Amino acid sequence: MEMLGLYIQVPFCASKCSFCNFSSRVARADVYDAYCQAVVREIDSLPEIYGRAGIAPTIFQKSVDSVYIGGGTPSLLGADRLNQMVAGLHRLFRFSPNVEFTLEVTPGSADKDFLKHVRTLGINRLSIGAQSFDDGELCSVGRLHSADDTRALIRTARDEGFDNVSLDLIAGLPHQTPGSWNSSLDSAIAQTPEHLSLYLFEIDEKSRLGGEVLRHGIRYHAGEIPDDDFMVDAYELGRERLRQAGYRHYEISNFAVSGRESIHNRKYWQLEPYLGLGAGAHSSDGQFRWENATAVEEYERRLAQGESPICEQRRVNSEAQLEEFFFLGLRQLDGINLIEARRRWGSGLLDRWTQKIRSLESDGWLELHNGRVRLAEKALLVSNEIFQEFVGV
Repeated sequence: MEMLGLYIQVPFCASKCSFCNFSSRVARADVYDAYCQAVVREIDSLPEIYGRAGIAPTIFQKSVDSVYIGGGTPSLLGADRLNQMVAGLHRLFRFSPNVEFTLEVTPGSADKDFLKHVRTLGINRLSIGAQSFDDGELCSVGRLHSADDTRALIRTARDEGFDNVSLDLIAGLPHQTPGSWNSSLDSAIAQTPEHLSLYLFEIDEKSRLGGEVLRHGIRYHAGEIPDDDFMVDAYELGRERLRQAGYRHYEISNFAVSGRESIHNRKYWQLEPYLGLGAGAHSSDGQFRWENATAVEEYERRLAQGESPICEQRRVNSEAQLEEFFFLGLRQLDGINLIEARRRWGSGLLDRWTQKIRSLESDGWLELHNGRVRLAEKALLVSNEIFQEFVGV
């Protein structure tokens, strides 16, 4: 039986990182109350909202096996506000007994009492935005926490019974060197997280740091970003170090001990249904994709006036579904099942992709074996270029 994933967007942070172009913002605590109330109102109104949008009510009959509260920094809301939203979810949805329930946490934003409380809400997985274990690198991009804050958070989480912890690391931060990157890997592995996400630093032209880089300026440590060769070496070193430590590389940026791969993220890569709640959240039921108003004020206004928070909705036809099947599914190191694709969309539609697959396989970018196709090793660092080959075929 197909399961459902739920996502709640919390667009608030204690500070704004220089490289971030996400629609999060720093806000006063009283803003959190209004936002939490709006999310609860959205949850309670979903049957009516989706009915007006033509979204099949069968979505509510699916059992929920993953919940992810992300941001932003959701832990800023505090346990009581999180409790209100989680209670709303339980009023409407049926949770699987083995639900994976993730909360994103920034070091320094969650103490022992908070973690003890959220455990009682059913939250059983923490995703911790460590980013680096070098205090200078953290400071250079505006992070407020230290490496010791990350270590302390993990110790406290273990004390409170969390046995599923994920850490984020970023390769290519300003001032990062081969030595400091290797030290961050040492520190991350020493914390024995069940899951690690290893991201390559990206220059977003709409962020403060990205704009400074494009202007060839020096603010925000723009002149201290490592070059592309460093990124390649850092990624390969990270892969090897994590492999040696017993982590399985299961998606381009993600590694896990056996059985701790992210259930929620796999929903995105495998075109499974998920519902997003909150400002700017995205959803998909297989037939439609839709998103809520991004601006917090607009999102709250719509709900307060009895309007739908959905600002954009589109039907996903078979051609678009198949495109997504390729460029999302190929993120997984195991690749995708062409036999399953043929069953879902028919041989006629899939045959349009056959020549593209054979061409990329001939050039060494894809590997085809027993009806599965996956990225070759050399394609991992240029995966976006490979994915583009499957758009508009």
